Amino acid sequence: MAEPFILINLKSYTEGSGQRAHHIAEAAEIVAEESGAIIALAPGFMNIHPISMHYAVPVYAQHVDGWEPGAHTGAITAEALKQAGATGSLVNHSERRLTLADCEAAVRALRASGLISVVCSNNETTSAAAAALSPDYVAIEPPELIGSGVSVSKANPDIIRKSVVAVQKVNPDVKILTGAGIQTGECLKIALELGTNGVLLASGVVKAKAPIAVLRDLVSLL
Repeated sequence: MAEPFILINLKSYTEGSGQRAHHIAEAAEIVAEESGAIIALAPGFMNIHPISMHYAVPVYAQHVDGWEPGAHTGAITAEALKQAGATGSLVNHSERRLTLADCEAAVRALRASGLISVVCSNNETTSAAAAALSPDYVAIEPPELIGSGVSVSKANPDIIRKSVVAVQKVNPDVKILTGAGIQTGECLKIALELGTNGVLLASGVVKAKAPIAVLRDLVSLL
């Protein structure tokens, strides 16, 4: 099996900004080296460049617009993310929903810039629609469980199973992540057993007093 992929979304948490973002990046770098897992960060836009420069971890944006460079005030273009050192970007996170057309444009822009796309969905139907866009990853996150402390891999494993089937039926080349309430090594183990390639998580790491301890627990059952 390929190395599991752990993507940590720092969101706009105070605990995930400034020097604290660097602290989490350092922890991710150490645990990735120890475990062989791929551990990536999705920091705020202002931290993409410094983290990509100082740590050997893949860095993802939390959002990207499908615009080409040009007269689009306030737009976050894929090309700008690439120049800042990003590896890829989340698309359509439950806290930054897009239309299907916007998702398609974002995935296309990321692909054109050689960046990885992670399209978020909330059930098997939207997972299938996302897979039809041929992103690199579809990330399944029931919004009611995000930040709840209740892991989707335990509370609703059926949505993961159904989404895995739906995605693979549409496009077997698309990899799958699952998120919402992911906190422990058992959560990651179950997610992998259900057919995903890894997990997307946020507060369980970002708000932890010792992020490195949480990350070590996450990979403890691999």
